[in-house]
Amino acid sequence: MLLAVTILGNNSAIPAHGRHPTAQVITTTDELLLFDCGEGTQIQILNYRIKRSRINHIFISHLHGDHYFGLIGLLNSFALLSRIQPLHIYGPAALKEILHLQFKHSDTRLPFELTFHPIEKDGLILDAKHYTVECFSTRHRIECKGFLVREKKNLRKILAEEVRKYNIPPSFFPQLQKGEDFTDANGVVIKNERLTTENRKPKSYAFAADTVYDVRLAEIVREVDLLYHEATYPDALSEKATERYHSTTKQAASIALQGSVNRLLIGHFSAKFENLEPFVTEAREVFTNTDLAQEGVTYLL
Repeated sequence: MLLAVTILGNNSAIPAHGRHPTAQVITTTDELLLFDCGEGTQIQILNYRIKRSRINHIFISHLHGDHYFGLIGLLNSFALLSRIQPLHIYGPAALKEILHLQFKHSDTRLPFELTFHPIEKDGLILDAKHYTVECFSTRHRIECKGFLVREKKNLRKILAEEVRKYNIPPSFFPQLQKGEDFTDANGVVIKNERLTTENRKPKSYAFAADTVYDVRLAEIVREVDLLYHEATYPDALSEKATERYHSTTKQAASIALQGSVNRLLIGHFSAKFENLEPFVTEAREVFTNTDLAQEGVTYLL
């Protein structure tokens, strides 16, 4: 399965220095997922030529404006463009009321089916054909969720020479891929390990959303291929970060290190800082494989 992350917005509450509030598009083989929808998201979708018609699921981490103020505009544009395919939104229960109020007073009538899924507890929230999405709680000033995308376990890889050697019929290949042994016409059992091999490890991506430094997250995101973790402030402002329920560069890197993740992206940068190079330099002092979450860049897993 294809799995990639495109950054649409990497700034915190206030758009600044050409940067925008939080929004990311996750590309899967079948469709696109949108994680958060800060102000200006649909403009960024146009700027980076994202096929908005392929966005079928939108996930909102929490109800601070820089994470969802772009949602109404995007939904309205979907309506004006005569979208007909269903759309699913996952977020805090109160978001449904907010959307209803907006649509009511603007007399907006959507030409597509909109299904709202209130996130009421941690765990599985979407079980698709090739992937799943789970949510987990982060520690922020208000209720906030992170999201974890996992590719479903890959089927075992068939060894062509071995299946020919034992005359395994192609009709049995699906069972082989699932790990079953083969029994021939004489009752001889041929172990699956002779006929197949393990496929690559399923890919995974974690979006940690807004959070104060929380060591608990290290276990939640353990060994993911790519972790996005907010790093609103440089390390010198750790007290301010704690007061505002945000994290610093080195704190984000510490979570990546403790969780043994493969790669770290840091984002949600404070508008007070134009130059972001010190952010990535600090983070790399703790976790080497760290990059800035740069707008317009797609990160392949």
